[in-house]
Amino acid sequence: MRRPICEDDLHAWADGRLDAARRAEVEGWLAEDPARAERIAGWRRDSERLHAAFDPILDEPIPARLRAVVERKERPPMLRAAAIVAWVVVGTVVGTGLGYRLGRETSPPADALAVLPRTAAVAHAVYSPEVRHPVEVGADQQQHLVAWLSKRLGAPVHVPDLSADGFALLGGRLLPDTAGPSAQFMYEDDGGRRLTLYVSIRDDGPDTTAFRYAQEGDVGVFYWADGRFAYALSGQFKRETLLPLANAVHHQITP
Repeated sequence: MRRPICEDDLHAWADGRLDAARRAEVEGWLAEDPARAERIAGWRRDSERLHAAFDPILDEPIPARLRAVVERKERPPMLRAAAIVAWVVVGTVVGTGLGYRLGRETSPPADALAVLPRTAAVAHAVYSPEVRHPVEVGADQQQHLVAWLSKRLGAPVHVPDLSADGFALLGGRLLPDTAGPSAQFMYEDDGGRRLTLYVSIRDDGPDTTAFRYAQEGDVGVFYWADGRFAYALSGQFKRETLLPLANAVHHQITP
C-alpha cells in the first residue's frame, strides 16, 4: 500500500532529497493536478535561485579577525567550532534573506513560510551555544522584554511558559527577518539542552497553517502560522520529543 504524500515529501522533492522510488510517487501525485504541480514546482525554482545566487558565500574565507578568535587556546574546543559554524550560518542567513527579497521582485514565493524553518534553525545554531550572552534581555526582565519586542514587531507578543515541560525561560532577543523585525525566545532544561522559539510577522502569508516539520542539519523545527504571526520551535531533539513542546507553545499562544 502506497504511503500518502505529506508536506515533508513535497519539501524534500523541492530540495531534491527524495530517493528515486519516492520521487516517482510524488511526481505521479503532482501530475494528477497541474495547479498543484505548478505550486510545488515554484518551491523548487525559489530554492534553485537561492542556491545559485548565494552558495558561493560558503566558499568565502573566514575573516582574519574571527580566525584569530577561534584559534585562541583558552577557548574550549566546542566554542571554537561554534564560532566557525556561526560565521558560516550567518553568511547563509544573510544570503537567504537577500535572495528571498530578490525572488519576490520577480515572482512571489509559492509558500510564505518556506524559508522559515531554515531561518529559525540558523538563529538557533548561532545563539544556543552561547555561554555568556545567549539572550539580549534576560528572563528576570520578562515584562520589559515582552513590551520591547511587541513594540518592535508591531503586534502583541506572548511568551509561552514551558516550565511544566521542564524548560525554563532564559530570555530573548530581537533579530532581523526578511519581512522586518523578528524575535527569538530561548529556554533551557536542567541538563543544559536549549530550545528556541522564533516569532516573526507574516502579513503576506496564510492566516493559519497546520504544523509542519523540517530537519535542518541536526536541528529539528516545527513551524506554523497563526494570524499575523509565524512561529518556529527549534532544538536538537528528535521529532517525537519536539512535537509535544510545539503543542504546548501553540496551546498557550492560541487558547
